[in-house]
Amino acid sequence: MSSVWPKASAAAVLLAAAAASGAHAAEAEPPGKRLFLNATPPCALCHSLNDAGAIGAIGPSLDELKPNAQRVATAVRTGIGLMPPYPDLSDDEVQSIARYVARASGGGD
Repeated sequence: MSSVWPKASAAAVLLAAAAASGAHAAEAEPPGKRLFLNATPPCALCHSLNDAGAIGAIGPSLDELKPNAQRVATAVRTGIGLMPPYPDLSDDEVQSIARYVARASGGGD
């Protein structure tokens, strides 16, 4: 019976290490990318953006559109077409998303 505990302990250590690794990977992502993937509703739901692994097909492909940061910030704040505005995002969050999308799509700042 004592041989079961070391195996169980080793498994627990490996699971904890894997969880910590995943948390560090999430922390390493730019805040704008996290917001792009997790805003309500997520930008990735409608837009495609290769860097984010997003394949939404309702809105335009951001990789093709290549919007600059100002264009993204305006769309996030006020909405455009079918895209709703995001009034619950702070100015810093809007700027984070805008900079991320502009850089990831090749649109520039």
